[in-house]
Amino acid sequence: MKSKSILSGMALSAMLIASPAFAAGEHEGPVKDYVANNIMSWLGSAEVVDAVKAQNAKNASLGQGDIDKLDKQWRAEVDASAKPLIDATLGNALSKFLMAKKAENPEVITEMFVMDDKGLNVGQSDVTSDYWQGDEAKWQKTFSMGPDAVFVDEIEKDESTQALQSQVSVTIKDASGAAVGAITIGLNVEKL
Repeated sequence: MKSKSILSGMALSAMLIASPAFAAGEHEGPVKDYVANNIMSWLGSAEVVDAVKAQNAKNASLGQGDIDKLDKQWRAEVDASAKPLIDATLGNALSKFLMAKKAENPEVITEMFVMDDKGLNVGQSDVTSDYWQGDEAKWQKTFSMGPDAVFVDEIEKDESTQALQSQVSVTIKDASGAAVGAITIGLNVEKL
């Protein structure tokens, strides 16, 4: 019996040691499965869709100069003592909803943030480094690609947690099936 548990332990250790060496794209299946089984059931909820649509309407007239100004303000606030834009975003109902969803599985979900039709943050579970995601693949390969787009990014090692993580981004659609925004979820691939 003891040798069987030692062998099982050795096999588990070998799997954990091998896990950082994922073959290209090998993590995509488990990541997509996690999203399908744990995220999609609430992604079209009123809490998410209504918040995105409200910000889309509010920001409809913003030009690139306005977006750049907001993004610059956000980046400055990350390290500042006063954080009006960050505090307003983290304090809104959507951010609280995302924080609660993250708290349901904190070992797997490392972060979540929702973006509007311009790529601006609408709500988030944790502070992001920037406010505008529209210049990044997480938004360009989802919202810009249509209502059924899913983009799984490469695995990276998180320096603060030392965990291997991948971000998966999904287009958010309303009841009619139209794309209204996108969400990015950071997942600890070692816990999937």
